[in-house]
Amino acid sequence: MLRSSLTAGTKVLVAAMPILLGASAALAQDAAPEAAPAVEAVAAVSTEAQFILNTFSFLVCGALVMWMTAGFAMVEAGLVRKRSVGAQCLKNIGLFAIACIMYLLVGYNLMYTDVTGYIGSFTFLYGPSDAELALIGGGEDTAAVVENGYAVMSDWFFQVVFVATAASIISGTVAERIKIGPFFLFVAILTGFIYPIAGSWQWGGGWLSEMGFSDFAGSTLVHSVGGWAALAGAILVGPRIGKFGPGGRINPMPGSSLPLATLGTIILWMGWFGFNGGSQLALGTAGDAAAMANIFANTNLAACGGVVAVMVLMSIMYGKIDLTMVLNGALAGLVAITAEPLNPSPILATIIGAVGGVIIVFTVPLLDKLRIDDVVGAVSVHLFAGVWGTMAVPLSNGDTSFVTQAIGVVAYGVFTFVCSLVVFGIIKMIMGLRLSEEDEAMGIDQTELGMEAYPEFGQTSAA
Repeated sequence: MLRSSLTAGTKVLVAAMPILLGASAALAQDAAPEAAPAVEAVAAVSTEAQFILNTFSFLVCGALVMWMTAGFAMVEAGLVRKRSVGAQCLKNIGLFAIACIMYLLVGYNLMYTDVTGYIGSFTFLYGPSDAELALIGGGEDTAAVVENGYAVMSDWFFQVVFVATAASIISGTVAERIKIGPFFLFVAILTGFIYPIAGSWQWGGGWLSEMGFSDFAGSTLVHSVGGWAALAGAILVGPRIGKFGPGGRINPMPGSSLPLATLGTIILWMGWFGFNGGSQLALGTAGDAAAMANIFANTNLAACGGVVAVMVLMSIMYGKIDLTMVLNGALAGLVAITAEPLNPSPILATIIGAVGGVIIVFTVPLLDKLRIDDVVGAVSVHLFAGVWGTMAVPLSNGDTSFVTQAIGVVAYGVFTFVCSLVVFGIIKMIMGLRLSEEDEAMGIDQTELGMEAYPEFGQTSAA
């Protein structure tokens, strides 16, 4: 009965359509001048809707970048030896917490508040605006909040996960021989002062931004800064015992778990969509949405380019494909595209990522020859590929120049490397940096944590 009634009603509606359409056309013709503004108002996205979409983008993309903390932890846990796995997990969750607190206390204001060219404000603490607090408390002045374009703390949250990423880069490089306390102390100084001051030069509207330097999501500002700090730490803390022998011999020290390292790389790959996509800094218009789609696609393709380039090159050079190098190839491709993920064509993005992969094939063994012990290859991935990505920006962005990009690369390198050497050096003099030979031989998990990541691995239960 219901189905037949609906069918009958449908027939009546179809028969009446020509009459209804004709009447609608006549009404539209008579009322066109008055109706046009109403249609235009409906088509536009309201200021409040843009506020909501922009805030949503910051929060979701920030959460994706925070997920990269798990990626770094798994990559490092997989590439260090079994006796150091627990320490790497601790360092990554600990550094994230320290970075967030330091960036709240002083870092954000140094980077973004009242920047005068080289540094922001030394004011203490950062928090929601008075208008937002009033609205949260039951006030009705929505306009005063939405005119900012996004919720204040959503921007802080999105920015702070980048700070933690820079610190995570150092963790893997100096793994297995640096003491936990000195490492965390350096992280506090890096995330509270060194990184924010450097960041103010570009993203805070400082002197490099005024010069025309471009670094969309941080190939240099985040990754090279982390890479330079990691290099300084590796030099001062020295190599692991037994890594290098007489006559230039390099002794391999295989990690604990290739599956963990692979999982970590894929997690980082996923998090990078938030890293680069969120750096569009808006999602309130169709143009922003289209731009974000391009960024996601180019980010993905660059990683693919890095993977394929390493596989091909390793096959040609060595006749074997080293999985750890392939994993780093993916990360190098991601780092390289981070400076400009929006403007390149898909093919160019793939090539930029592929060159990043090629770079690590040559720079990882180069650091070994220089007797610099980088346990996970982070300096090659984040520093060298970051420099390449930054210098590649003018290939697709006509508003930049190679000279300006080079000035930015050098400025960030000198500032970060020198500051990191000084800070690491002071910490070394005051409390020491590395474990004793006995503690290092026993393993940092036992000596610093008093536990093992795999206490029953390879053992048979007495029960």
